[in-house]
Amino acid sequence: MPIDRALKRDLQEKAVRVRKMILEAVVTAGAGHVGGPLSMVETVVALYFKMLRVDPENPQWPDRDRFVLSKGHCCVALYATLALKGFFPLEEVNTYDAINSRMQGHPDMTKTPGIDMASGSLGTGASPALGMALAAKRLGKDFHTWVLLGDGEIEEGQVWEMAWVADYYKADNLTAIVDYNKVQQFGFPKDGNLRHRVNPLTQVAEKWRAFGWHVLEVDGHDFDVLIPAMEEAKRTKGRPTCIVAHTIKGKGVSFMEGDYNWHAKVPNNDELAKALTELETQRPR
Repeated sequence: MPIDRALKRDLQEKAVRVRKMILEAVVTAGAGHVGGPLSMVETVVALYFKMLRVDPENPQWPDRDRFVLSKGHCCVALYATLALKGFFPLEEVNTYDAINSRMQGHPDMTKTPGIDMASGSLGTGASPALGMALAAKRLGKDFHTWVLLGDGEIEEGQVWEMAWVADYYKADNLTAIVDYNKVQQFGFPKDGNLRHRVNPLTQVAEKWRAFGWHVLEVDGHDFDVLIPAMEEAKRTKGRPTCIVAHTIKGKGVSFMEGDYNWHAKVPNNDELAKALTELETQRPR
């Protein structure tokens, strides 16, 4: 059923703010990723402003819920969300990718408040997330661990090794979310680009089910279904859960949506202005 209207409005407002902050930070840096960060916005906003038990004043709180951004190249979306949550000043996000900044091009758990796991080498965030979940069980802790994976990233074998082990140990305190935007960095045969590349991984939900996981498929941009899926994941006992979040790469900016060219392209000033104007119209009224 739909979530509370006031909550939904607040989350939608925050999603617009995060998207604007992503674009401004990337333009300021003159480098960075755009398409993937824009597709994951609702996921991280829902987690940090509804689901996660965290304390910005005490980022290392032992009983906090854990979040691992395995698709670490998309960290600018996480930085913007953490800033809105109060982990560090909003203006610090615009130091993204600068020398000596805490907002590095991939998450660094030794420098940035709120980062539970350094990541960047694709496929390597899933196993540490499982380790956190298993540690919680061994220690008698009730925190939940979430890991966000890219759909290209799950072509890495380590992800499926983790999936098998998580089912074996009945890690029901672990939820994987696949940001299934169906567009990878260099395009695919239909785009007439790099013709030797194969199409993205298909039958994603079926594959996770085959590994014994409880699987939910949702519109990853709709809080009314995304949050209930997250709540169901936390309630599910006896096995881990995977949420396959169907998303749009470049979501929120019409000329970026679904276009692989915007995987890591920096908008020029005119494109930034056009994108910010379009995003402003998406604020809840």
